[in-house]
Amino acid sequence: MELELLTLVALFGVALIAGFIDAIAGGGGLLTVPALLATGMPPALVLGTNKLQSSFGSFSATWFYARKGLLEWAIIWPAVICTFIGAAIGTLAVQTIDAAILERLLPFLLMAFACYFYFSPRVSDAESQRRLTPMAFALLVGGGVGFYDGFFGPGTGSFFAIGFVALAGFGMARATAHTKLLNFTSNIASLLFFTLGGKVVWSVGLCMALGQFIGARMGSKLVLKKGVKLIKPLLVTVSLVMSAKLVWSQYPELFAWLG
Repeated sequence: MELELLTLVALFGVALIAGFIDAIAGGGGLLTVPALLATGMPPALVLGTNKLQSSFGSFSATWFYARKGLLEWAIIWPAVICTFIGAAIGTLAVQTIDAAILERLLPFLLMAFACYFYFSPRVSDAESQRRLTPMAFALLVGGGVGFYDGFFGPGTGSFFAIGFVALAGFGMARATAHTKLLNFTSNIASLLFFTLGGKVVWSVGLCMALGQFIGARMGSKLVLKKGVKLIKPLLVTVSLVMSAKLVWSQYPELFAWLG
């Protein structure tokens, strides 16, 4: 697809803002997917192109956190492998399995996550007791959430974050850093299969990728400066906004009744 220069500039701006939000709390796809759909691009190309540009944002954030010494490679590598495998399987599965049930259930899961992030005393910059071994965490959270990201996607950052806080005992800044690493892993796995299927518009994706890279770097710096004071309210807000959007799209009969 060939898009006008003004449209590409607008997509760059959307990606920059999305990258900034994604680096802190996830949910940048709430901006980039509708923006890509608005260009008239077919849905399959939208998903593949979105994975391309979001991969650059998650890479930028991961690189920044790694340079600051926040990533513990010795304990996280099993989760990276399981996330990649899970995302690859999920990307293949979505082509044959109906995701309608998951679509209708997801908004309520995100609402529950928002409540957890808001009310739980474990959501802080302090470390707490680990509840799963690194290998068990890799299989459950890495493999499970990786599969979900390849299969469906919205709220992946929230799933990873709650896993690191509730099950690995990480503080919020450390959890956010490792979330970005696993996000990048699942993005790359999905992007690989979208690329093999010819579902990526490279000119558009690379333009947005530059915005994502810059925005993610800005957001990552703020995480280190503000910590839980910034991450917690944004996670709650993003989870609730995603819930509202999904309820609106999946339960039109509810709004028709209210109207």
